[in-house]
Amino acid sequence: MGSTGTVLRELRGAQKSAKGVSLYSRYVNRPAGRVLAAGAFKAGMTPNQVTLVSALFTYGALAAVALVEPSGTLAVLVCAALVIGFALDSADGQLARLTGRGGPDGEWLDHVVDCGKLVLVHTAVLISFYRFGELPSDAWLLLPLGFQLVAVVTFCAGLLREQLGRAAASARGPSWAVPAAPASPVRAVFLLPADYGVFCLVFLLLGAPGAFRAGYAVLAVVHTLFLAAFLAKWFRELKALRAG
Repeated sequence: MGSTGTVLRELRGAQKSAKGVSLYSRYVNRPAGRVLAAGAFKAGMTPNQVTLVSALFTYGALAAVALVEPSGTLAVLVCAALVIGFALDSADGQLARLTGRGGPDGEWLDHVVDCGKLVLVHTAVLISFYRFGELPSDAWLLLPLGFQLVAVVTFCAGLLREQLGRAAASARGPSWAVPAAPASPVRAVFLLPADYGVFCLVFLLLGAPGAFRAGYAVLAVVHTLFLAAFLAKWFRELKALRAG
């Protein structure tokens, strides 16, 4: 793998399935991650180093949300840093598959960074609301706490569903494995509001506090509805595994 073009072609063949992925992740975040993974490969970086750079962009942006008074300039910088951090979050896995250097340590580090991100992003919004928001009511301070609960439960429940499903498939043997369904374009559109990349874009409104609060509140409601649907779906699937 000499040229960057060759590396990109190899990375295209090392992609995860598009099943259950929104249009943003499929057509924006993963391609951006592919370019960043190629650059990281040429620079001799390891997947874990890419994960840490991703954390630097994301956590730095969220610290700015909490500590700096909102403005149009801050909004653009925060959104750009969050989008880059998310693309790097895709790049580390792509680089791991390309180089064969992935392992449980890398997966663990990636999930730790993701978990910290989910907690910190809503904590940062809460602090920003409290310090700079000029809120119509103190009840708005409950919104980031509720959104944080929804995000953490979704993350943890999804991980458990994945791990328990793998354990059940492994225990029953390869003959029991169910072939993966093809990616659905309708589902890809439907999942857009729940995509973290779309959530990052709401920070473009940070310089207009009222618009940001409205956009953030809408996403909080949407994510809550998605969580209810996901929990029901995952519970049915795990119950079917027990009965099967």
